[in-house]
Amino acid sequence: VRLHSHDVRYGSGSGQQSVTGVSAADDGNSYWRVRGRTAAVCQRGTPVRCGQAIRLTHLGTGRNLHSHRFTSPLSGNQEVSAFGEAGEGDYLDDWTVVCSGTYWAREDEVRFQHTSTDVFLSVTGEQYGRPIHGQKEVHGMAASSQNNYWKVMEGIFMQPSEALQMEQYHAEL
Repeated sequence: VRLHSHDVRYGSGSGQQSVTGVSAADDGNSYWRVRGRTAAVCQRGTPVRCGQAIRLTHLGTGRNLHSHRFTSPLSGNQEVSAFGEAGEGDYLDDWTVVCSGTYWAREDEVRFQHTSTDVFLSVTGEQYGRPIHGQKEVHGMAASSQNNYWKVMEGIFMQPSEALQMEQYHAEL
């Protein structure tokens, strides 16, 4: 499924903007911008390192992928929501990229682990009724599993800066 959000709020828990999973490949509400962690600057085109903390900002609403110790409405795991305004939120918007190798490669599956509560961004089979019928619950799970792998499907790739390219090819200093 694709990580999805729109301005529909949870009716329980935090009452913040819901985050769900959808299977539609042409869904305009499934686009997220990768940014540096809260209060950090991330140069455009800088590769994301495995183990680096990032924020994911929903393009349609400007809210960040967020988690906290509220219970998710369907599975009883940890709620994942979208929070903040115009890309600005708080430290609960930070997620660590868990991958193998040095950098997050576009074609690789990765996990996102919440930096404050250590849960993994996950989706399982629980589906909502109204008003978001058929969308799957996205939540935080304490253990890693096959339910918390994610992969970039489309988007804009920024070439690494010249200094970073030189670092990769001229390591014999």
